Amino acid sequence: MAQPNQNVDARLTLPVDLFLNYLKSEKQLSLNTQINYRRQLYALMSLAKDAEISTWQDLDSSAVRLLISRSRQTGLQARSLSLRLSALRSFCDWMVKNEYLNANPARGVLNPKLGQHLPKNIDIDEINQLLEIDHNDPLSVRDRAMLEVMYGSGLRLSELVTLNCRELNLIDGEVRVMGKGNKERKLPLGRESIKWIKRWLSMRDFFIPQDDALFISKLGKRISPRNVEKRFAEWGVKQGLSSHVHPHKLRHSFATHMLESSGDLRAVQELLGHADLSTTQVYTHLDFSHLSEVYDSAHPRAKRGK
Repeated sequence: MAQPNQNVDARLTLPVDLFLNYLKSEKQLSLNTQINYRRQLYALMSLAKDAEISTWQDLDSSAVRLLISRSRQTGLQARSLSLRLSALRSFCDWMVKNEYLNANPARGVLNPKLGQHLPKNIDIDEINQLLEIDHNDPLSVRDRAMLEVMYGSGLRLSELVTLNCRELNLIDGEVRVMGKGNKERKLPLGRESIKWIKRWLSMRDFFIPQDDALFISKLGKRISPRNVEKRFAEWGVKQGLSSHVHPHKLRHSFATHMLESSGDLRAVQELLGHADLSTTQVYTHLDFSHLSEVYDSAHPRAKRGK
């Protein structure tokens, strides 16, 4: 475990050690979580001298900002800085509760801004390359059906693995999906999705299904998210794609391609099951040139001189 600098004042280390013991004995947090708290708080104690902190009573919001600034200078990125600040907040809450402090000075300090992490989508040519799975063995048919449904309807991985046969309406080309917050939505199934689902259903009974799960393993059990991830990655390699194939990347590709073709942000929001439109805006990451084209073609007073 990390150790504080030898020059750190015992008036700093004693409350930290008491807090860490509280996390272990009373909160009964996992060992890994305890180690993370210890690492972050000991690192802060090692920086305390630069912030002119010799006891925790010296800590105010300005000193907290200085500690985070010094942490950034050591090379920590925004996500790690946020974790460090979170550990300090929890520690200060404990000190307030135990009357070491009157108030928590870390509560008013904002987390560093995290850069948006936008997953890359797979372009349409590579999607077509990935989906050219024409093997006749049942597991390959199942996998193509999963890929078709995932990309064709933009499902989350959790939604894909929880699909049941009774939720399919192959005549009307629809499927009922239970999304986040137990919110149900109805999604269209594409022609290829229907074709490959039907083909899979003709083989599904070979594995003696244990329940109504649409996609099952070779043992007859509902397929696990980890198994889906593994199979998709393997097909990406087999089909010669240049990037790693992951379920979320297929959902992201669905959203991107739908929005680029239609420009209908609200419709894509409904298809994805996003409660907030801003989530869809970030998730689909249309570039500005495309947005400009949509603006120019749609707004009556937007025509700009060429």
